[in-house]
Parts: sequence; structure tokens; C-alpha cells
Amino acid sequence: MRPRRREVLRAGALGAAGFAMAGCEGVISSLTGSFGQGVPGNIPLAAGEEPDLAHHLLSRAGYGPRPGEAEEVRARGLADWVEEQVQPDGLEDRAAELRARRYESPHLPPGDAFEFKREVVVRELARATLLRAVYSRRRLREVMVGFWTDHLNIDVGKGECAWLKPTDDREVVRPHALGNFRDLLRASVRSAAMLVYLDGTANRVRSPGEHPNENHARELLELHTLGVHGGYTQRDVMEAARALSGWRIREGKEKRRGTVEFLAANHDGGAKEVLGAGLAAGGGEEEAERLLDVLCDHPATHAHIARKVCRRFVGEDPPAALVERAAGEFRASNLSIAALVRTVLLSDEFAAARGTMVKRPFHFVVSSLRALAADTHAHPDLLDVLARLGQAPFQHPTPDGYPGEPEPWMGTLLWRWNFALALPEGRVTGTKVDLDGIVAACGGGATVGSAADLTPLFLGRKATAAERTAVEGHAPGGLPADRERFAEGVGLLLASPAFQRC
Repeated sequence: MRPRRREVLRAGALGAAGFAMAGCEGVISSLTGSFGQGVPGNIPLAAGEEPDLAHHLLSRAGYGPRPGEAEEVRARGLADWVEEQVQPDGLEDRAAELRARRYESPHLPPGDAFEFKREVVVRELARATLLRAVYSRRRLREVMVGFWTDHLNIDVGKGECAWLKPTDDREVVRPHALGNFRDLLRASVRSAAMLVYLDGTANRVRSPGEHPNENHARELLELHTLGVHGGYTQRDVMEAARALSGWRIREGKEKRRGTVEFLAANHDGGAKEVLGAGLAAGGGEEEAERLLDVLCDHPATHAHIARKVCRRFVGEDPPAALVERAAGEFRASNLSIAALVRTVLLSDEFAAARGTMVKRPFHFVVSSLRALAADTHAHPDLLDVLARLGQAPFQHPTPDGYPGEPEPWMGTLLWRWNFALALPEGRVTGTKVDLDGIVAACGGGATVGSAADLTPLFLGRKATAAERTAVEGHAPGGLPADRERFAEGVGLLLASPAFQRC
């Protein structure tokens, strides 16, 4: 008799637990260290009075530099690094995948993911996401995955989204994060997680005069494409909802749970008009395609997406000239996300915006781990930090995604400081920091008399007089004589106002 799926999963889980107890994390840490994810042998500390441009690029187009990484980028040239990053498939990424793929549920189709409890699926997806952000060599793609995750937000707390979001992350967001926007939007519109989250499965028109559910259509126009000031009307929303009617998620034991399909009996087959463009009657499931063509061809969409990308990389109020250039390149490249991002990152406006943006909690935590070349497996304690800071992955309740402006995050600064002090002191469960190795790589004490001498690692510049006084006044001493004080000094640098910015 063949074993049932649940029995196989249970046996696999027991095997995985045994492997973990035998030192799975230690083995993975050792392997990924051999792939260059540990403390490098030499860490230059030379820096000027102003933030280094390579450090700035890594802080915005990645989640912050690892020790020695800014020097590598500076040596090869910033434009060369950007070009490599906008074509990430060519970058070998074994170290990140070894850590992230240890968790089973994020890599299963939704029909199999339902075998796991909700909290397991949510926790494993968050752990895999955090580990990729910390360790992936595809730095820019991970940042853009976070960008599109917010742009096309899905809260795992609603309905069956917890089991469906891993597939959305794996098949919608990640493969298209630096691809073509039209392809990304198409994949999102047909995502089971998005259909549940925005009530697309309730959008049924079975008889003449029946009103469709507008939720998905409204967010598609307001958030995903045109923008709130994109020139659409309530009638456009209604017509778009009619065009999107008829999609549902398969149910029943005889069908693959979580698979999206189109049911003509639930679709409004009449003629429609959106933004002045006609959608002929009887188009069926192809009407969604025609609707996306109309939205993606609209200048408001080009401007809206370009402005959001500029806000992510340059600032809350990006220069109008940059937005216009970026939108033009986006349009001319047939909606290439890579072309849009390249234009912004290589602009003078980007270079001039050093140290002006407040890191969101996820960015702050990941950049702290990267700055110290931390060895982590994203244990629950680390996820709890993100929850306390207000940015638990995939848990923003409204469709607009986690905010980019700084004001919503000011109320959790105390938790940031607590984490900043705990990390170098070794008080974050499942996470290790090799301060001895970092100091040795910086000259074995010859160039590191106190924690303040490590400021270039964190800020891309020398410490100011005020910063040096603050660190050395509260945490004097260096390694190996006073390890506790030295770790406290490193924590003070991570808690500093300058490290909260990028």
C-alpha cells in the first residue's frame, strides 16, 4: 500500500529534525562560509569625511554592504556592478539557497502546502525571505522583491493567503522582479493569493444586471498601475471589474487545490470600455489580457511606477526631471524594470541623495547582520524583532503595502536600539558575530583601537568627533582586553542616527 502524502511529509519532517539535531545549521554555516559569506581576510578601513558612493549604492540597491564589499565595488566600477545586478540570473547564489531552501513549505505548490499548519508556512516563508536578503549575491533582486511585495501586497492573515502566498512569491514576484512589468502584472492578476486577498474569487456575474465585485479592479487601477491620480473614474473601475469577472480557485478533492481557472458562466461577456478603449463582447478570459494592455500602455502607469521606483531609491520627493527621464526609459524599453532601475541608480540625483533616507525595520535588521558578516539561520527570535519593529514579512493588512516614509517607524526606535546592542553582544538566538575575526581582518588591533575605528564599515566614512566621543565615552576599550565594552561600542554604532539612514 502506498503511503499517504501526509505520512510522507511527517516522515520527512522527522528526518529533517534529526538532521537539524545532528548539526544541520553548523554544516550549512561551514559550507556557506567557504562560499565567501564569512569575515574576509582583509577589510580596508580607509574612508573620507563624506559617505562613500559605493557604500551608498550597496545601502540602497542592496541591504547594506558586508565588510570589504564597498571596496570591491569601488574597484570594479559602480556602473559595472549595477549592470551585473540588473541581470541577476548569471550570479551564482549557492550560499543563500543553501540557507533558504532548508525550509520545505515555501517551495511547495499550494495543494501540498495545505498539509502544513498556517503558522509553519508563514514562519518558514519569512525565514527564507530574511535569509535571502542577508546572504544573496543577487542584492538588487532581493531589494526589488521587497519593492514588488509591497506594491502587490498580500496579507497572509486573510483567508487561505498563508498557503497561497509562497507560490505567489516564488512564481509571481521573484522571477519578474527585474523583468517585464507587463509580465509581472499578468502573473499577479492570475495569482491565487491575489484573487483571495482582493476578493477576485467573489467577482462573479451570472445574470444580466448583476454587479461585479470591484475590490481587485480598484486596487489594480489605484495601486498597481495608474496611481490614485491616474485619471480613471468609477465607471472605469466597474468596467475593469466586469472584465476581470469569472476567475476562481479550484476546489474539491478531485482537483489540484489552489489552482486558478476561468469559468465562463461567472463572467460578464458584454462589451466594455476602460479609459476610452473598447473591450469587445465575448472575449472571455482574454478580456483580462486586453485590460492589462490598456493599463500598461497608459502614460499614467509609466509615471506612477517610475515615481515609486525613484521614491524607493532616491527619496520621498524625487526630482521631477528624474521621474520624467525614468518614465521615458520605462516606456521606451517596453516596460523593462531593469532599464528603469538602471536609469535611476546611475543618475546624478541618486548619487546626491546619500544618507537621506530612513531605513525601514527589515532594511535595518538585514543591514546590521550584513555589516557584521553575521552567521544566522533566522530563528524565531529574529522574526520577533521584525514583528516588534512593525514589519513582520507579508503581514501588512492593507493593499498599499508597508509604508516607505519614515514617520510610521519612529515609534519603534527603542526596539531598534535594543537589537543594535544585542547583536554584537551575541544575545540574538541562532545568530553569531565574529568580532575577533573582524578586528583581525582590520589589522589585528593596529588600526582598531576602539569600536569607533570600525565606523567606515557601518557608515562608509570616518567617525565624526561627536560619534567618536559618544562611542568611546560610553564604551571605552578594545579587543581583546575589554570584549564586553567593545561589543557595546559596536552596538552604539548600529544604534547611531547615521546607521538608521542610508
